[in-house]
Amino acid sequence: MKSPTSGFSLGGVPGNIVEPRALSAHRNQGDAHMTLKRNILLAGAVLLASGGLAQAEMMATTVNDLNVRAGPGPQYPSVGLATRGSTAVLDGCIEGSRWCRVDVNGMRGWVYADYLQVDHGGSSVIVEQHRAEIGVPSVTYESTASVVPAEPQPAPGDELLGPVGAVETITPPETVRTYIDTNPGQAVQLGGDVVVGAEVPADVTFQTIPDYEYRYTRINDRPVLVDPGTRRIVYVYQ
Repeated sequence: MKSPTSGFSLGGVPGNIVEPRALSAHRNQGDAHMTLKRNILLAGAVLLASGGLAQAEMMATTVNDLNVRAGPGPQYPSVGLATRGSTAVLDGCIEGSRWCRVDVNGMRGWVYADYLQVDHGGSSVIVEQHRAEIGVPSVTYESTASVVPAEPQPAPGDELLGPVGAVETITPPETVRTYIDTNPGQAVQLGGDVVVGAEVPADVTFQTIPDYEYRYTRINDRPVLVDPGTRRIVYVYQ
């Protein structure tokens, strides 16, 4: 007596019964492949997004009219003037220096950190005073000819000598500006930039301000406060 299944061949019904299982396994394998591919794409998108955040540009605003220079020092030529309130992309600042590399109004160069401010926690802060808090990157500068000279090399005719930032900046009281406005004094014309840290020549006289440690003079039609001991500018009025 034959077994009920002995007359069935491999090409018969039993083969047709097995086929749906193979298709199901194939579909499951395809679904797993698509899921893996989708997860890889999503992971790639996350990495790209993270990379974009890590490379986000640091934006700053100039708090004064200032020269954008070809190198980190007043001895370098100006590549243009950035007016007060200009938006600048801040690449970073030199470690141990107040010079920062920026891109402002289409000009790429170096400016002084005390004249840049950024938004930090909803408040505008000066870059130099909050470098660690706002995470300003460190950048370097190498001259194509030689190491950057330690002392500025003024152009012929420049009488104001740096380097900029050789003194601490100050915030004078309003009474000082009132005194200056009521006692304007005589202006002198000098070559070079009227900036904090510049040294005023010995033949320029200063006016005494009552009950105040700094002196006053007017250079290139701009009132400035000067440390009488070092003859360096500590504040420039707008």
